[in-house]
Order: sequence, then structure tokens, then C-alpha cells
Amino acid sequence: MQITTAKTGEHMVAIFSGRLDTATAPAAEETLLPLIGKNAVIADLAEVAYVSSAGLRVLLKAAKQAREAGAKFALCGLRQPVLEVFEISGFDRVMQIFPSRDAALASAIG
Repeated sequence: MQITTAKTGEHMVAIFSGRLDTATAPAAEETLLPLIGKNAVIADLAEVAYVSSAGLRVLLKAAKQAREAGAKFALCGLRQPVLEVFEISGFDRVMQIFPSRDAALASAIG
């Protein structure tokens, strides 16, 4: 798992690549949670092939932390198998999911 971060205007984008599973969830949490602040954070999962329950837990924790901070948190670019995990687990009803980074950023700005 690799995670790179980029600032787009006032918002942060965390770009994930690889598998988000039990082995990589702690590093993902260490990278993602400090990004949560007043502005939006977008987790770009376009290059993620697999998400386990440990990965879901990290993303849920980030979403809750953002909500408590009054910030926006969204996911984008989910591949079909990863999107199915979110739909089966019901996380698609708890988190905002956008088809692209541009769509997520447009929502964060508006």
C-alpha cells in the first residue's frame, strides 16, 4: 500500500494504491487521520484493488472524525469490486462516494 497526499486548493487528497487490508490499515490510519481538519479530505481509491474490514474501519474512523470536526470526507474512484464491498457492508450509505476525484472536489467546494 502506498499513500501520497496532495493539496488541491484548500482541500487534501489522499491517493491510495494497492491493498487496504489488515497489514496496511495502521499505516493508512497514520497518514489519513492527521489530514482531517476544517477543510475537505478526499480519499482517492482508484488504484485500490482490495479493501478488507480493517480498511473499512480506517475509512469509517476518518469519516467520523471529519464529521466531528465539521469537515467533509469523501471517497472517489472506487473500482467495481471495491465498490461492491462498500455496498454489501452498507458503508455506501454512511460515506459520500464519487466516481471521480473531480466530482468529489466539486462537491467539497460547493
